[in-house]
Amino acid sequence: MKGLSRTRLSRRSPGRRLTSSGLEPSERLLAGLAVLFIILVAGTTGYVLLGLDVLDALYQTVITISTVGYGDPENVGGRYQLFTIGLILLGTGTSLYTIGVVIEMLFEGRLDDQFRRRRMQRSIDNLSSHSVICGYGQVGRAIAAAMDDGGTEVVVIDRDPDISDEGRFLVLGDATNDRILRDAGIERAKSMVLALDSDVDNLYVALSARSLCPGLFIVARANSAGAVPKLHQAGANRVINPHQIGGSRMAAIALRPGVAGYFEEVLRRTDQDVRLLEHRIPEGSRFVGRPLSELQLSQRTGCGMLALHRGGRWLTNPQGGHQLAVNDELVVLGTDEQLSLALALFENESPPGA
Repeated sequence: MKGLSRTRLSRRSPGRRLTSSGLEPSERLLAGLAVLFIILVAGTTGYVLLGLDVLDALYQTVITISTVGYGDPENVGGRYQLFTIGLILLGTGTSLYTIGVVIEMLFEGRLDDQFRRRRMQRSIDNLSSHSVICGYGQVGRAIAAAMDDGGTEVVVIDRDPDISDEGRFLVLGDATNDRILRDAGIERAKSMVLALDSDVDNLYVALSARSLCPGLFIVARANSAGAVPKLHQAGANRVINPHQIGGSRMAAIALRPGVAGYFEEVLRRTDQDVRLLEHRIPEGSRFVGRPLSELQLSQRTGCGMLALHRGGRWLTNPQGGHQLAVNDELVVLGTDEQLSLALALFENESPPGA
């Protein structure tokens, strides 16, 4: 973890459009305006102390730092002149700096982009139960498209300032930064997918996200086999190695093209008659402690029970005698109408004889 800390501390938010000063143009503009306001207050205060009333002092400060200079009051002393010289040097330089930043933002189209991103951020602040995707490369885009098909709102985090949001919510920045995660609404999100190219980055973001939102469901990308157990330890609920899964799927298609093609259609396409449903048995459910047969799933809904997931293990085609427990995950196959009946059975109805 020492190497990880060094990596984190040496990173300087590459997702933001930085200048040589290390600040975005918008931050430079705010800094210039803040200094200009301070100089305006200081100049007005100074002229008041030198004998002008407040309005005259403010007027004299404005015409001085703007280099208009309509003239000084009569019978000014040396202190007045020295103060005015200092105000000109500080105020004029700050004014020119601020105007230069504004011109830079206008010519490079950043001002409109800043306003657009602020509007987008307000929309993100109103989201809940959405999914956050870290990394918008080929893998991240495929994940976002699949989630769109599933009707899930997506917020993407990426560090590339030139990336196209493609109509999705986008937060520009480094996902290893807690502020960027909060901007993406991590504390209100239902799930997070880590699709960054670096295992170190995925590991660090998993740690940060787990500390910010303990109940978040995290799916992490592993680019090497050695990263899988580390990502689990960092808090990822599921770890996926795209290279391994891609190879396994290609082999399955080559060996059993019909079976693999069918499940690929069911999982990926939204226009199919048959779909898969995953349901977790919550705490307090009346089905807890009862055998699976009491669900009467096929008789009451027409769905088929494919598998049951418990304690990290999958039980394929579970038999009716298996007793249900809290956090059991049931995988059910059926049409949209049948799955709606199954959801009603799981969530609203009591088991037979209850």
